[in-house]
Amino acid sequence: MDAKVPQREELVRRASELVPLLRSKALWIEEHRRLPEEVIEAFEASGLLNMRIPAQYGGYESDARTLIDVHAEIARGDGSAAFVFSVWSLINWIAGLFPDDVLDEVFATPNVRVSGTLAASGSAVKVPGGYKLNGSWRFNSGVLHSHWKFIAAMPDGPEAANGPITALVPVHQLETLDDWHTLGLRGSGSVTTLAKDVFVPSERIIPTYEFFTDQCKSKVNAQKAIYQVPMLVTSTAATAGQTLGAAKYALESFFDRLPGRGITYTDYASQAEAPITHLQVGEATLLTEEAEARAQRFADLIDTKVVTNEAWSQAERVKSRVEMGRIAQLAKNAVDLVAMASGGSSIYNDVPIQRIQRDMHTIVIHALTNPNTNIELYGRLLCGLEPNTQYL
Repeated sequence: MDAKVPQREELVRRASELVPLLRSKALWIEEHRRLPEEVIEAFEASGLLNMRIPAQYGGYESDARTLIDVHAEIARGDGSAAFVFSVWSLINWIAGLFPDDVLDEVFATPNVRVSGTLAASGSAVKVPGGYKLNGSWRFNSGVLHSHWKFIAAMPDGPEAANGPITALVPVHQLETLDDWHTLGLRGSGSVTTLAKDVFVPSERIIPTYEFFTDQCKSKVNAQKAIYQVPMLVTSTAATAGQTLGAAKYALESFFDRLPGRGITYTDYASQAEAPITHLQVGEATLLTEEAEARAQRFADLIDTKVVTNEAWSQAERVKSRVEMGRIAQLAKNAVDLVAMASGGSSIYNDVPIQRIQRDMHTIVIHALTNPNTNIELYGRLLCGLEPNTQYL
């Protein structure tokens, strides 16, 4: 590996150094429903935005284990910041699948940030040289601080038979609707974006199904095994760390508040001496450890297959979805236990656990993360049935 590329330990250290800033801005982030400029500047200064940028543009092409460990540290600071950062890690990598001339355009910006979704809620009309896009897209986490947006739309006419297309669009060509008023991840700024007759040249268009088949259009990146990892396997690596970090932050914040606390309307002058507390924190810690072990084991599988450049089987792709859901489920269960143990005073805004719990609830019901959906998918495989989704 290039000696100039920071190793995992160094990148995790840089992420850890961001935790105090993120915690100090947590209430501002909640109130303003976006990240402050100080946080964006700190992300840029840390170099962490380079983790999934192609090496030919100064990126690190960090492995899956590094991605998980770094995102976990950022989540120890703030859940919304971690969610946005994980989106940038994933979609910066997705941008690297486009043709090389598109990459030259996208990655010309230092610390470039690409956001977006796969939901094809817009329409595309074929015109000379490309398409014109119209429509609206919800859940655009991080778009307020992004340079480009990964966008999906359904073509009009006969081309609709081939399914949706995806495009890379400069954010300044889109409008935003300030409609992000939510239970959790309030600071992710996941507002709706709007396109009105936005022209996208053909070179920045890829049929969506090709991201699940012949996914890499860059001649340079196609030679690298990291760009042969399936898109949703990479999504698992990007998502897992933030849920682990949330569970760790929940336990850390609980123990910070524990000294001197009693249990109201009981004879326990010290909550730390109550058996129920021991059971709650013991179980929450075990759940967190189990989630981390699953995440690390799956990251090791990804990184091993990158080294050997082996193809991904259908069963392994399904397992990726399962791990995404299960890790989040274990972490959420840990957070819920800590929240129950935190007492009535924990409902105040300045106590982190209520925010951590709301953020975790929001992550777990995400369509790709939902444990029930993913466990059902696994059950189908075990019963000898084909997957009921193309998103593998």
